[in-house]
Order: sequence, then C-alpha cells, then structure tokens
Amino acid sequence: MKRYESWGRYPAASPVRVEVLRWVPEILPITDTETVLAYGLGRSQGDSCLNDGGVLLDTSPLNRFIAFDANQGTLTAEAGVTLAQILDLIVPQGWFLPVIPGTKHVTLGGAIANDIHGKNHRTAGSFGNHVREFTLLRSDGKKICSLAQNADLFAATIGGLGLTGLITQATLQLKRVASPWITVNSVPFTTIAEGIALIQAQSAQHEYVVGQFDALPNSRGKGVLMVGDQAPVDSSGQTPKGKAITVPFVAPNWLLNDLDMRAFNWWYNRHQVHLGQRTVHYTPYFFPLDSINYWNRLYGSRGFVQYQPVVPASRAGEVYAKILQLITTARHGSYLASLKLFGDKKSVGMLSWPRPGIVIALDFPFKGEQTLKLLEECDVLVREAGGAVYPAKDTRMSAHSFQAYYPRWQEFSRHIDPRFSSSFWRRVTNKFA
Repeated sequence: MKRYESWGRYPAASPVRVEVLRWVPEILPITDTETVLAYGLGRSQGDSCLNDGGVLLDTSPLNRFIAFDANQGTLTAEAGVTLAQILDLIVPQGWFLPVIPGTKHVTLGGAIANDIHGKNHRTAGSFGNHVREFTLLRSDGKKICSLAQNADLFAATIGGLGLTGLITQATLQLKRVASPWITVNSVPFTTIAEGIALIQAQSAQHEYVVGQFDALPNSRGKGVLMVGDQAPVDSSGQTPKGKAITVPFVAPNWLLNDLDMRAFNWWYNRHQVHLGQRTVHYTPYFFPLDSINYWNRLYGSRGFVQYQPVVPASRAGEVYAKILQLITTARHGSYLASLKLFGDKKSVGMLSWPRPGIVIALDFPFKGEQTLKLLEECDVLVREAGGAVYPAKDTRMSAHSFQAYYPRWQEFSRHIDPRFSSSFWRRVTNKFA
C-alpha cells in the first residue's frame, strides 16, 4: 500500500482522506470544509507535499502522454508522468530534459510546483524556464496558464508548492542532444573554499557541474567535483545493466552512528567517483542514488532532514566553513553532501528558490531537538548573508526565516487557491487550521 509521507519521513502527517485521480476531474473532489493538496511521488524531503488533517490528491495515475513533436522538441503530458517516463520516450528521439534533478522519480507536476533545478543552472536556469504552458484546475474552474495567458498565475504556480491549484497537464520545450552519453571529468578539492572556487571556474567551461564533499564532524569539506558535457553521437560507453537494489525495511536507528556514516561515505565515493575523464550513460551521472530503491529507509524510523541553502558567492566560503564548524561542534554530520552553483538566469516563479550563488545540500539523520537547534543556527548564518533555504527540502524553518528568504510571499499568497493548503504553508505563515 502506498504511504503518503515525505521522502525524509519526518514530520509525520495524516491526511483525512486520499483521492486517487485516475482521470482528470472536472471539479475538485472535496467538501466545502476541506483543504486539499496534490501529491505525486512524495520525493519532497520536507512537509511541502503534506496536508496534515486535510485531503491529498494522488496524481500519480495521471501518467498519460498527450502530444510529442519530435521535430520541434515539445512535449505535452499529464501531471503524473515521471521524468523517468519522459526520458525513456524522448532520448531515443534525440531530445533531453533541459533541467534534471538528482532523481528521475519525480512527477511533471511536482517538478513545476517546486521549480526544480539541476547541475546546469548557469546555462539553463530552473525547470520553470522551459515550461510553455499548463492547465490548472482551481476551485473556480480550469485555467490555461502561460506567459501570455494568466501570466501572474503562471508565475505564482511555478515554484508555488502546489498551492495555486491542481496542475493537470503541461507542455515543455525540450533540449536537442546528439547522444545519451556524458563526458565526465572528476577533479578533487581539499576544502570547501577550494571547492567553491573550483566550481565557479569549471561552470564557466562545462555544462554540468556538481560536487560531493565530506560534511562529517571535523571535516574541512574535502571532496570531488564532477564536471560533464553531452558527448557527441559517436561516443561509446557502458550502458547501465541490472536492476536497482532495494532497501527492504526501515533500518534500526543505531545503524547511523559516526562509524557507519564514515563507512557509507567511503563506499559512496569509492563507487560513484573515479578521478579523471570517462564517458558514461546519463543515468549514473544524474541519478546515482536511484540505483538504491528506498534509500531513505537507511535513516531509520526517525527519518532524516535535508538542509539546502543558497548563499551569494561572495559570502559562500565564509558561511559554509562556519556551517561545517557548527556540524563539528554539534557532532552531527551529514554523510550525503553536495555542492552546486546557481547562475544569474532569473526564474519565472515569484516564489522560486533558485537565485545566483553557491548551493550546498546536507542530509542529517533526525535526532530531535539536537538537529533542530543545529539547523536554526545555520539559518542565522544564511539569513545574515542574504541567502535562502529550499522549501521543497525543508521540515523546520521558522516563519521568520521563510519570510526573510522570500520577500514576495505576500504577493504570492494572493494567488493561492482558497481550498488549497499544506503543512509547510501553515507553518511558515503562522496560519494553522
């Protein structure tokens, strides 16, 4: 049975009802006293996909393709179609998604609602930059949204966390590619400051850039940067074989002590990073963790929280070094830590997270008050530097932090459908049902 929870499995939330949408409804299937929120595959780490005490609309069965123009590279599909399904269709035809996150198990509707980003923000911007139009079912009827039609609602919905209505279908502009291969070069760095300097230099020369670094206690941020470019048509590489392994049950909480964290960090880097240049299929480069089904179960019954801030490049080295020091003081490390760069491509969405700067992502096993205290201390640094934290990955930011990170939140709130709500939104606007 499908579990309606976030990928981090914290916090717990219980909808009063789940409506599974097998066909696009004409009206919202809720009563006059209920609130509603769309739910796709639940890959948001935080509570932006949860509606505790309200209704969830399961959009995953809305997974039909509507139109694909293989000459122009435009695709129209229902909101429950996954990025995996899209890639399976378009790559053999010489097309690619212009923006790809760290997992292909994301729905089209979720990608728009969270305005997802990838390893190529400097050149491509975020996902919403490539959305031509979508259909939105609101409590007052359906609306077609694009930059030319209902432009304000279009901007509010992209990155709008599912609060402006139910996205039922969308049209994307795809990217032409010569092959499914990526030429990858892995470059080591010894500190987080060195990694930041390196990612800025490499992003000016390569299309895709991402780093993995050590964020365990007493770390200075040693890591490896993996730069990539679409390979030409005559490239040869090894096509991924075999099925993903599955974590069959929720691991015991004692598994994630410091020794196990270091062992996992070694295993990850040993198997995913090879210094020097090589040609690989796009799957292991973009989706390394998709090789482990339900890897979130490794965090035990308490789950995990992800902290993903962006900080202006001029302050990033200072701020992230201080965050690593906070991690050391708290003895509360992250064994999955990544580094990215956002360029100056402006996002379409009025509540979109991407903005120029350096991005890190830290996954912490949830340890209650200890974890919450650490991340609040990190928020102080990020706020003071003029940065922001990603709502799709958040479980605990305060209303004060959210409203500082997103100064257009009140303007955005005017476009929220009055029947839509989420656990996240009630928390960060101090509005509780």
